[in-house]
Amino acid sequence: MSVEATVAAPPYSRANPFPARLLVNRRLSGPDSAKDTRHFEIDLASWGLSYEAGDSVAVYATNDSQLVDEIIHAIGATGDEQVPRPRGTPTMLREALLRDYGITQPTPKFLRAITGRANSSTLLKDLLQPERKEDLDRYLWGMEVIDFLNEHPSAKFTPQEFVLLLTKLQPRLYSVASSLKVYPDQVHFIVDVIRYESHGRVRKGVASSFLAERANDVPVPVFPSVAKHFHLPEDPDTPIIMVGPGTGVAPFRAYLQERKAVGAKGKNWLFFGSQHQHCDFAYGDEFEAFKKEGILTRLDCAWSRDQPQKIYVQHRLMENAAEIWKWLDAEGAHFFVCGDARRMAKDVDATLRKIVQQQGGKNFEEANEYVEKLKSDKRYKRDVY
Repeated sequence: MSVEATVAAPPYSRANPFPARLLVNRRLSGPDSAKDTRHFEIDLASWGLSYEAGDSVAVYATNDSQLVDEIIHAIGATGDEQVPRPRGTPTMLREALLRDYGITQPTPKFLRAITGRANSSTLLKDLLQPERKEDLDRYLWGMEVIDFLNEHPSAKFTPQEFVLLLTKLQPRLYSVASSLKVYPDQVHFIVDVIRYESHGRVRKGVASSFLAERANDVPVPVFPSVAKHFHLPEDPDTPIIMVGPGTGVAPFRAYLQERKAVGAKGKNWLFFGSQHQHCDFAYGDEFEAFKKEGILTRLDCAWSRDQPQKIYVQHRLMENAAEIWKWLDAEGAHFFVCGDARRMAKDVDATLRKIVQQQGGKNFEEANEYVEKLKSDKRYKRDVY
């Protein structure tokens, strides 16, 4: 390898993410929406790394400085004390709480320390018994580290002891919502900003509120995360069916940009869902434009709150069962699902198996075998979280 090549090699890694810049922070959801859904554009100029449509990018957020100050005050510190970091040389407490440690969700270690040091924590002590796990989870919903510090002022910690009760602040993975072929120096995200009230306090998602509120004039450290299992078919003529309600639509916006850019001939069918058409149709104008251009062959939307009975993407899949079966069985389509793992992805999976059973004239076992074969042939791909 030449000296030039060695010098030019980008120094970026998971441990040293690229210091990107936030270019665009635009609200996608309308004023009537129950959600604050945003479109972010991040500047990657001079990055030298790449990703594919279907991959994710990790965002290394910093914590909310106001919350950091409250915690420092609650433990009776100044913020200037030297403390260890999860990795690297020690730093000042304020800096460590901003950048290195997760300061919202209480860890079991932290809760046990509270019960060991506080004068009145009988309830918490009971809930920490292994058989009370479900009760503990219910009790902890919407509770953060700061609540326990405020509720148990008799529990005293030195700054050094305190940080060792926390976990490392983890980066947040976001599905890429743009193609490098269309935006060679950028990455786009679609994000629901998490904000809710609990126990008299406003709670905020660390990474989503970092992007929405705190990233305008500071670097946004990012690094790609490859999702080999979630890339477009190698053959550009292969049809694809994409199921991506809410922010799960991110990779499919990237797929459509990519397929248009390379002139792919494969048909594209998108199932999108959210609460209300008039205020929750993320990228609606772009998808309608893709339809007019013939890039998006079909677009089926499910608006759960626009009529008395709730309609979800799985209902739209069932309505189009015969056509979906034709795309899958006769035309070799790939089937993609992105979004909520707990409910949506399970319901879509059950619906897919039902479609195969009914339209393919198969019994329960045969339908399951067919779907499992789609998976092993890498024609049924999921990015769920």
